[in-house]
Amino acid sequence: MPNQIIKGREIVADDWIEFRLAEGEEPAAAVVPEGKVIVPLSVWNAQRDALASRAEIAVWLAPDDDPFALKEELPKFALVAVDFPKFTDGRGYSIAYNLRMRLGYQGELRAIGDVLRDQLFSMHRVGFDAYATRPDRSIEDALKGLTVFSETYQASVDVRNPLFRRHLRSGPQENTDVGFGI
Repeated sequence: MPNQIIKGREIVADDWIEFRLAEGEEPAAAVVPEGKVIVPLSVWNAQRDALASRAEIAVWLAPDDDPFALKEELPKFALVAVDFPKFTDGRGYSIAYNLRMRLGYQGELRAIGDVLRDQLFSMHRVGFDAYATRPDRSIEDALKGLTVFSETYQASVDVRNPLFRRHLRSGPQENTDVGFGI
């Protein structure tokens, strides 16, 4: 059975290979397999000339990688992945937000690693549109994580205005109390 991911709001087959370095392996010496491969940023940087000629290559960013290092090259990638090495590491949310809002990345933005149902709604809010969930968890159950909340208060990538800007307040607005009508 092929690997599956959540893309958009449905479960689909995944034909990309996530390439990881073996412990102690040097990025310049890594042998990247043929086909659709998502390589670490360190491998991309070390083998840029050889990999740039491949049509089906993507890159993944670790939590301590700088997404701005890809600024000029982002349009080349149909897919950029962000690694969550453990559930409690939230740096990937900032990376995703920066890729979408500051760098204008329009391609597939995939969360990989320790991706669980509880994270999907928040991941979507910062720009992720694909999720490679942990293989030891139900992907069908994880899909439900995208619809946990019906409304959001804060603005983000998915909803540009905060709730108070999206809804008209009813009733007289004469009271000058700072918290009135909230």
